Amino acid sequence: ISDSNMDTLALMDIVVRRNAFGRQIDSFETELPIPALGDKPFPGIFIRAPVIEKAGPQVEILAELPNGTAVAARQGKLLVSAFHPELSHDLRFHGYFSKIVDSH
Repeated sequence: ISDSNMDTLALMDIVVRRNAFGRQIDSFETELPIPALGDKPFPGIFIRAPVIEKAGPQVEILAELPNGTAVAARQGKLLVSAFHPELSHDLRFHGYFSKIVDSH
């Protein structure tokens, strides 16, 4: 975490910045292209969202905002997102995670 000295689990080779878009009042929704989920954009719901500032070579960036800011990534069996897929009715992100779990 780039803006904190709190201890982390250090499971993924990424650096994140918490609350990167501001306070809860700055929450937003946007359609995200996530090729791993198919051609249809995914509804990204961002609430006090972090961003991925750096990712190591073993990390696959799955989704970016139009300005190139990384907001979802995978490293092996680990999956992270800056948005809240559980708040959407679209189950593709959960299905993608389920396939990762099944393969390990």
